Amino acid sequence: MIDFAKKYSLDGDEVEILEAYENGQLNGEPVSDTMILAAKETMKKNKNINIRISENDLESIKLLAAKEGMPYQTLIGSLIHKYVSGYLQSAI
Repeated sequence: MIDFAKKYSLDGDEVEILEAYENGQLNGEPVSDTMILAAKETMKKNKNINIRISENDLESIKLLAAKEGMPYQTLIGSLIHKYVSGYLQSAI
C-alpha cells in the first residue's frame, strides 16, 4: 500500500480510504443495475464536434494534457463534462 500511495501521491484522506479498503472495512452497498446503466450512458462518447479556439489555448491544453498523461481531446471532453455537471464553475 505504501508504494501505491507514494507512486500516486495520495493525500491523507485517500490513504485512509485505501487502508480501510485493504483491511476490508468498507461495507458498500451492491451497485444496482440502474446505476450501472446510468454510468454506461454517461461514459458514451457518440458525438463528434468541431470548434475553433486560439492556437495559444490549444497549445496550453496540449501541455496540460501531457502533464496529466492523457490525450488533449480527453482533457477537453473532461472539462466540458465537469462544467455541464456543475463541478467546474464559470469565471464569468
